[in-house]
Amino acid sequence: MGRVLLRIAHEILERNGGVDLALVGIRTTGVPLAGRLAATMESIEGRAPDLGSVDVTMYRDDQGRLGTAAVVGPTDIPFDITDRTVVLVDDVLFTGRTIRSALDALMDFGRPAAVQLAVLVDRGHRELPIRADYVGTNIPTSIDQTVQVRLAELDGEDAVYLEGN
Repeated sequence: MGRVLLRIAHEILERNGGVDLALVGIRTTGVPLAGRLAATMESIEGRAPDLGSVDVTMYRDDQGRLGTAAVVGPTDIPFDITDRTVVLVDDVLFTGRTIRSALDALMDFGRPAAVQLAVLVDRGHRELPIRADYVGTNIPTSIDQTVQVRLAELDGEDAVYLEGN
């Protein structure tokens, strides 16, 4: 996982000409991934990009299906995103609906010059026309399978699991 994040960090820096950008992790797993990318960029460039987090619960298009079990987490974007490049960071890209929700949430904080997407795993099965700019790995899956990303910060280990048939 370390090598993949190092590669993604280099790709982001190269495409954007340095760390004059903002990384915004999508809760939950995208937040520590964004933190790792920011730390890696700081080790390369000598300074870190701005770092924030966004919770998309209230922006989801399936809220009715979630019922009262939906737990809203904090959003923390302590900087102005207007006219800046923002890189959204998430663990798994699947249907694209979480990313659409994150885009809606971002727009409540300003109008970025550009929004890019970095994901650890792209598993396919898109329902919306969304693609990642930076992908750690592509894992072909069936619709019945799930991809679980576990991170040391949240789960005590760094691992990616493919579950189901």
